[in-house]
Amino acid sequence: MMLEERDLVEDAADRWWLFLLTGITWLIVALIIFQWNYTTVYAVSFLFGFIAIFAGVNEFVSLGVSSSGWKVVHVILGVLFVLAGIWALVHPHNAFATLAGLMGFFLLFKGIFDLMAAFIARGAFELWWLQLLVGIIEILLAFWIAGSFKNKVILLVAYVGIIALSRGITELILAFKLKGLRRRVAVA
Repeated sequence: MMLEERDLVEDAADRWWLFLLTGITWLIVALIIFQWNYTTVYAVSFLFGFIAIFAGVNEFVSLGVSSSGWKVVHVILGVLFVLAGIWALVHPHNAFATLAGLMGFFLLFKGIFDLMAAFIARGAFELWWLQLLVGIIEILLAFWIAGSFKNKVILLVAYVGIIALSRGITELILAFKLKGLRRRVAVA
């Protein structure tokens, strides 16, 4: 490993706790989402807006442990999440109409990403199968959302909660991957 790569790996591994905190925060957000009673179009749109902005900020936090190629992806996702969140807060009625479709695509792409990350990490991390399982569930949910269920308010709330839950699990997996990487770098 080149000196520059080793410095990047050490820097990312030292920040494993950051993903532990964001993962726990996502799990708390998911729990809060499932406990509240959302019965109006505006409540669901505002919920989505705040979650999307939080997801955008989370992408910007991920910049500190990303290589240069992935930094571009995190910036693009962060900007898209923040813009979608602001749009949902400003135009709640329009946001509700497109929310199910957007969530379907989000879950599909996140599921594909989690599958790829699981297979890439298969040889290096023993918990790779957990991320594989999350990715499969996300892809199945994406196709479920594409069905005729998208007209029910309660299911849209469930979708937002499921996204927060899967994001929390993914962040926790990443935290422990980085912690394991930190131990291996210290030994090397």
